Amino acid sequence: MYKRPEGIENCRIWIDGCFDFAHHGHAGAMLQARQLGKELFVGVHSDEEILLNKGPVVMKLAERITAVDACKWLTQSVPGAPYVTDPKVMDEYGCRYVVHGDDITTDANGEDCYQVVKDLGKFVVVKRTPNISTTDLVGRMLLMSTSHHYNPIDKNFKALHPLCKDQEKIDKFAAYASDELGLKKNSAVYAYAGDELITLVEPSETKLKQYQSIVYIDGGFDLFNPGHIEALKIAKEKAGTSAIIVGLHDDLALNQNKGLNYPIMNLFERSLCVLQCRYVDGVVLGAPYIPNMEFLNKLPGKVNAVFHGPTPINNKVYNEVESIFQEIGPHKFDDMNTKFIVDRVLQNKEAYEERQRRKGWKAEHESKLEAVEKSSH
Repeated sequence: MYKRPEGIENCRIWIDGCFDFAHHGHAGAMLQARQLGKELFVGVHSDEEILLNKGPVVMKLAERITAVDACKWLTQSVPGAPYVTDPKVMDEYGCRYVVHGDDITTDANGEDCYQVVKDLGKFVVVKRTPNISTTDLVGRMLLMSTSHHYNPIDKNFKALHPLCKDQEKIDKFAAYASDELGLKKNSAVYAYAGDELITLVEPSETKLKQYQSIVYIDGGFDLFNPGHIEALKIAKEKAGTSAIIVGLHDDLALNQNKGLNYPIMNLFERSLCVLQCRYVDGVVLGAPYIPNMEFLNKLPGKVNAVFHGPTPINNKVYNEVESIFQEIGPHKFDDMNTKFIVDRVLQNKEAYEERQRRKGWKAEHESKLEAVEKSSH
């Protein structure tokens, strides 16, 4: 069904969506779309269109565009793209094919958003990332669940931990660590387990040379958002030719320090969100909550600076690396963090619960349409 057309590798590709919380499922679709063609144009629906067809957005259009533009596989974003994919808009940007996951999306009237482009032979299917959506993430906030958390990264990591033992997850790390074409290896993925730095994904030779000079920045990067992205962008500008290595704290460390059901995204999900970002050159899973020189000296090059964004921190966290510590300073999204977004959802709890109910009805309807479509092919 919707096989890869001949010559697609020479074409511009179109993909569109809400991209509310631009999570790793969105990035996975963009990666697969970028691998198919020569350029990738991403249409982002307006707040008004999403409200009409799906329900209220959590992230406003400017915030969603910032997140989409940070994806390294994107050529150009197109704000305000129509909710029902319009071949005339695709033509404006010279896009021959539209790519979408292997599920059906409907508009407010229950019609398939892609039926027109399907009928024109412009539709190509890629694999949808399972078990992640904006709806899932909102659900975690409303239900206050922690069942998605992973066990801590410790000395048993190599022997027992699914992020090391599960080949599918290693393959996913490698895919998201790929270059801007999504085809060749690029960034490294490390894990810091029991005082040992373990390589999960090898970097390219070019990237390894860049690692000779490192700027390190750590955090939770939960609900990867414009606040994180803007801080990373500034860090990248300040770093010059140095590599940006991001240290990600494991789920237990974040939960112990932030409480409730934080992090909303688990370590695997957070690492993929960070890896797809064009301002990041490598990640370390299970980075210590309090960085020290013993840890930094295990990284593959000299760490010249440790950066931290404008979010409040305990004064003692960076004491051991004070000589190379730098604050990134204020920026246009410096009021945005995970709590800020969760508060947005909880303040509009009734509207989002209605969205969840609506999603349930739509999912049932979309499943029926999917079954009809499969039976006709």
